[in-house]
Amino acid sequence: MSSSAPSTFPDVEALVVDLLSDLPELAGAIVDDEPPAGFDGTQRAVIVSRRGGAWIDDLHLDQPLIELEVYGPTKSAAHILANQARAVVLNSAGTVLGTSVITDVSEADGPRWLPDYLYTAANRYLCVLRLSVRTD
Repeated sequence: MSSSAPSTFPDVEALVVDLLSDLPELAGAIVDDEPPAGFDGTQRAVIVSRRGGAWIDDLHLDQPLIELEVYGPTKSAAHILANQARAVVLNSAGTVLGTSVITDVSEADGPRWLPDYLYTAANRYLCVLRLSVRTD
């Protein structure tokens, strides 16, 4: 019995960061896959993390769960930013990013308010979105 290594799935964290970066509705917000140095949870920020999913090798299809951790200086500001970032991702089906195409997006969980125990002054909302990303 022979086995081959699975294909490398796309870096969907980087794809979603690219999708959200430089948008007028997110102007002034940090958009990255990790908090920057000096981050304390009170800045406007969208932190993108892969939280699972599955790669379907035969179809060259990745179906990741992407978590958006959204922070703001107030609970209201974090809520507004969470809805803006969430709307962009939910409306991204058909978007081509490099050699990848987002073919479908659905909401898996959220948005919801969740205290952050690492950044005690943080105002944070979380949501989880399921993407389907086809690669060449």
